[in-house]
Amino acid sequence: MQGLERKLNYAFRNPALLSEALSHSSYANEHRAAHLNSNERLEFLGDSVLGFVTAEFLFAQHPDLPEGDLTRIRAALVCEQSLYEVARKLELGRYLKLGRGEEAGGGRERTSILADATEAVFAAVYLDGGITAASALIHRCLLEAEKEEAVEERRRDYKTALQELVQRQADQVLTYRMAGEQGPDHAKTFAAEVLLNGAPLGSGLGHSKKEAEQAAAKTALEQLSEE
Repeated sequence: MQGLERKLNYAFRNPALLSEALSHSSYANEHRAAHLNSNERLEFLGDSVLGFVTAEFLFAQHPDLPEGDLTRIRAALVCEQSLYEVARKLELGRYLKLGRGEEAGGGRERTSILADATEAVFAAVYLDGGITAASALIHRCLLEAEKEEAVEERRRDYKTALQELVQRQADQVLTYRMAGEQGPDHAKTFAAEVLLNGAPLGSGLGHSKKEAEQAAAKTALEQLSEE
């Protein structure tokens, strides 16, 4: 745990909190006799701590933005992919405690598990050192490291923008279909196509079906702009 504490730049007074934050439910289930807690409760608390710290940061950083824009930026900053990227930087996967099945299934690289563990670690720091310590960690690992362009890219809804564009003409129908998937279950890549009146308009890849559809819509928007 000392190696992770150095990455976090925080030394726990109660190391058991950090141990719990890294304990997946599969591990706790396999060690029921030891009455171990999984990180699910900490994840719940960490979500709220993260939301508050991020809201406070954006409120001060963007004094002229309305509530709707602040909400969208916050959603982009605290989304699963963003938290996964933080986990990768901290190498949380190395320190996770997983059950045998989850370990064999590639759980150390699974996006959802790593994102949840990130929130649990934020909560553990909050319980151990208070909101000041948690805020400092969240700023250091997430908020100060984020590039404005990356946030803007993540919060942009290309599907809505494409729908609004094609609806400028009557009787235009947009549909999406999955064109395939590849890779292991814990790291799948999906391919999607968007069709306009049944004709292919754009395609894209993503780590989820939703992400692949957004990528396809972005390609279609670029294609229509060129035309």
